[in-house]
Amino acid sequence: MRVTVGFDMAENGTAQGPIRQGATPVSFDYNDPLLSPPDFSVTSDSPTTVHFAIPGDLQTLTGGYGYDRRLIVGLQQQGVQVAVLPLSGLYPMPDAAATADAEARFAALPDGSLVIADGLAFGVMDDIAERHGKRLNIIALCHHPLALEAGLTQERARILHESEKRALDAAVAVVVTSAATATLLTQQFAIPVAKITIAPPGTDPQTFAPCKGNPPVLLTVATLIPRKAHDVLIDALAQIRHLPWVARFVGGAQFDPQWTAHLQDKVNSYRFGERIQFVGGVAELHDEYASADVFVLPSLFEGYGMVFAEALSFGLPVVAARAGAVPDVVPDTAGLLAPPGDVDALADALTSILKDTALRNRLQQGAQQAAAKLPAWNDTAKIVAQLIKEVTNR
Repeated sequence: MRVTVGFDMAENGTAQGPIRQGATPVSFDYNDPLLSPPDFSVTSDSPTTVHFAIPGDLQTLTGGYGYDRRLIVGLQQQGVQVAVLPLSGLYPMPDAAATADAEARFAALPDGSLVIADGLAFGVMDDIAERHGKRLNIIALCHHPLALEAGLTQERARILHESEKRALDAAVAVVVTSAATATLLTQQFAIPVAKITIAPPGTDPQTFAPCKGNPPVLLTVATLIPRKAHDVLIDALAQIRHLPWVARFVGGAQFDPQWTAHLQDKVNSYRFGERIQFVGGVAELHDEYASADVFVLPSLFEGYGMVFAEALSFGLPVVAARAGAVPDVVPDTAGLLAPPGDVDALADALTSILKDTALRNRLQQGAQQAAAKLPAWNDTAKIVAQLIKEVTNR
């Protein structure tokens, strides 16, 4: 089943009427198990239209884009019409042309329009936000603050912090994906608590992985960027090379080619051979999770960490860093969390979970229990749809 967002949708799911001004139609293939078929039975006498400003390719294989895709579908199910407002893929480092294009698209929206702006772009759209914030109802969607990306210079982080604060101040509301990010925005960006809505990502129920690999399969799902700390993981794996394991790094390499080359050089320097495999981006992750024994990702920061929830949904024990929202997603009964950036502590955690079968089994059971408590995508959409209603009625 394929649905096109950006058109007025009839109850049978077919497109009718013109594309909304400034919007681009986006097709979703609902044979993709990551997306649930939409239910267009929910109707409204005066359907609300939301313009969803998203930079780059909506089909990009990252957690943030995955959240946006699922939120669009969920809002449609709640009777909210969504018109995708495409922005340049250069964000969050736009050139003058990309900024001018974004300005033109926002300027073309009628007064009173409702806009959800993805934080990957909105965090550096402070001038645009301030110019149009009084005439548009802008809801900022902050997956995580741009200034907390790893590898930034102190000056670049300062500039991003200032621009994102100005943009968030100009928004009528802010959606975040975790309580940890909400706290961070109130403490470091002085965003009022009343302005923030927490809409955690949903997770689809899965059949639990058997976790019987010999040798155990260590799965990492993350784009190859410094914040995900693959380098820390590689160094930790070098300390436990005497133990049986194989590691699979699933994630796109196109976001930071220099960093990817650095990681590959590091693996080669340790002479790991085929024990660490760079798989690349994978659209359908079911088989990767189902074939894994332990999920490992020592990110230096996560605004939520959708892959951790996905790993739990497959009943996988987790080894990660105690950073950002990760402790909120991964309970102590389901994983071992090391200090961020601590190679020795990460190696110790991996040693424990690989050598202690009883511990691994307990954490596997804990992951299965945690899976039953994960929110559904319908819950996410209901939270945002309620916020849209409140903003519309103000």
